[in-house]
Amino acid sequence: MFDKRCIVAMGGGGFSMEPDNLALDRYILEQSAAVRPAVCFLATASGDSREHIDRFYAAYGALAAEPSHLSLFNYNVSDPRKHLLDQDVIYVGGGSVFNLLTLWRAHGLVDVLREAWHRGIVLAGLSAGSICWYQSGVTDSFGLPLRSIDTGLGFLSGSHCPHYDGEAERRPAFEALIASGELSPGIAADDGVALRYRGTELVEIVTSRPNKSAYQVGVGVAGVTTQVLSARSLVS
Repeated sequence: MFDKRCIVAMGGGGFSMEPDNLALDRYILEQSAAVRPAVCFLATASGDSREHIDRFYAAYGALAAEPSHLSLFNYNVSDPRKHLLDQDVIYVGGGSVFNLLTLWRAHGLVDVLREAWHRGIVLAGLSAGSICWYQSGVTDSFGLPLRSIDTGLGFLSGSHCPHYDGEAERRPAFEALIASGELSPGIAADDGVALRYRGTELVEIVTSRPNKSAYQVGVGVAGVTTQVLSARSLVS
């Protein structure tokens, strides 16, 4: 039976990091069967930053989409559950994944997002909006040094690290946390790289930048192991 659940987890990139390169944003829209997908932006991790929201509307307003956003700091829709379940795509922005998860649980959004996933609504996001779908990850929510967080939604198993090449602290922190057993083995993604899951199976890796990859990180007899996972380029 075809599994309609879909998650697109990005290490970085998209409209908020590459406003002149919307290849990943177009890729996200392509995962929906809708001709003009309804896309809701959750900027919870950035405290519903007006700048992030404005960037979202500027980008998705120029694409074949019907953009909207849901603010939890100043509710802008009367029925958040209905609004989210009326979408074709739910896109989660970056920022503090700890704050994001705390607020989602306080506002009862976890069950709504799980229902959206099972209905086949595409779930997507970068950085905090990527970590959140996994069981755990490495975060700067508490400043430096980077720390582990194990309160993710767990829609996807294992741990996750975004910005693997984009922030100098990310790779060594992720590897050290896995080596110590504080994090379970997991998958990392460079900026510009997206991991597409069908159900809980990783089915495709794509990139909007040249020479970028994803990585399966685990522990072997000799220590941390890293397997490079090649990505299909979305740009010529």
